Amino acid sequence: MTLLSVPDMSCGHCKASVEAALTPLAGMAPITVDLAQRQVSVAGPAAEAVKALAAIGFPATALS
Repeated sequence: MTLLSVPDMSCGHCKASVEAALTPLAGMAPITVDLAQRQVSVAGPAAEAVKALAAIGFPATALS
């Protein structure tokens, strides 16, 4: 699992956008979004997840 910090994510719409962008990378693996901490946990390589989020306007940093 990859843990990402997504500081610009702040609402339900943001959460849905982030999940939609990461779903192709995660496949059937769960995507966990913590709005309070502004973090996302997803299966797959961190670099690909960061790139996918940047493409939709959510800069992210890999935490693990």
